[in-house]
Amino acid sequence: MTTNNDSQLALIKRGADELLIESELVEKLKTGRPLRIKAGFDPTAPDLHLGHTVLINKLRHFQDLGHHVMFLIGDFTGMIGDPTGKNATRPPLSREQILSNAQTYRDQVFKILDPERTEVCFNSSWFEPLGAAGMIKLAAQHTVARMLERDDFSKRYAGGLPIAIHEFLYPLCQGYDSVAMKADVELGGTDQKFNLLVGRELQKHYGQVPQCVLMMPLLEGLDGVNKMSKSLGNYIGIAESPNEIFGKLMSVSDELMWRYFDLLSFRGNDDIAALKREVSDGKNPRDAKVQLAQEIVSRFHSQGDAIAALADFEARFQRGAMPDEMPELCVAAGSVAQVLKAATLVSSTSEAFRMIDGGGVRLNGEKVSDRATTFQAGETIVLQVGKRKFARITLE
Repeated sequence: MTTNNDSQLALIKRGADELLIESELVEKLKTGRPLRIKAGFDPTAPDLHLGHTVLINKLRHFQDLGHHVMFLIGDFTGMIGDPTGKNATRPPLSREQILSNAQTYRDQVFKILDPERTEVCFNSSWFEPLGAAGMIKLAAQHTVARMLERDDFSKRYAGGLPIAIHEFLYPLCQGYDSVAMKADVELGGTDQKFNLLVGRELQKHYGQVPQCVLMMPLLEGLDGVNKMSKSLGNYIGIAESPNEIFGKLMSVSDELMWRYFDLLSFRGNDDIAALKREVSDGKNPRDAKVQLAQEIVSRFHSQGDAIAALADFEARFQRGAMPDEMPELCVAAGSVAQVLKAATLVSSTSEAFRMIDGGGVRLNGEKVSDRATTFQAGETIVLQVGKRKFARITLE
């Protein structure tokens, strides 16, 4: 186990938004024992994206430092639904959905974590034995007034929006997870601060040393503005194809690239600083972006896939070649905007017009500049929107 506490602390804090309380973590590190590191994930969706991996990567940092990593799957809390940041009650998932998603999570996280050094926990293992009486005792540890201090709850209450009683249980359950797991450190996003601090309070109540809280920022998606989210379409799924992951990473802005390096790369701080100096001295930032894209593709696929993805990217985006494989569709003949929408290459005809006007639509490799372009039944064409969307379309 690493003995240099300063270097440990530097790696732990890398990319983090806030550490509470740093002096307490320093004292825990001084004991020299492996700390119990917790991060919880509710399996409310079947696939993870790179935004989810910010916490998992930090778990890997702790693992590399010799600490005991506990990956918590919230199969019990997932049936409540985390209300964090929500302006409406989340629909609960069935037990079957939760278990199916949980297995997918296990398959995916071990592309980052060492399975031999990871303890996978399910919070149903302590909540089901707790029972109704135990849950009532747990609920007695917090007041409604304290719950309404949470920003999202207070906004919903002030706005006359409903808050279901079971939603108040979620922060308590997350906090009790830390009691059951005897966590020394809990990781969470910045939007989880209230829940993470509840864990500290409950541990004190149960006679435990309170956990330290390490909050990681919410990773911006491809638009560079909003939190990475499948619902916003600005995400990179870790189960996506090598070419898709590579192409999406190459599309991020040069500024956002450095944030992705800090939060997603396993390169050392000195290596990243050297890359920044090279770009500052005039080197094309694209070269650094290629290294990031290849690292991420190698992590979730293989090094060979990363090499092939680079070759495919260069062929398509530097020489204008089209991919060998693309969706093959049959849609009704009509105007270019109608066909683009029917092929789901755009979400609306107005978006189609914007893309055409901006030079973002190509027909068989040639830029489309006329909105009035029309196709006849029987034609087979290749339409491209932006850099990554292609479809081979037969007009009916």
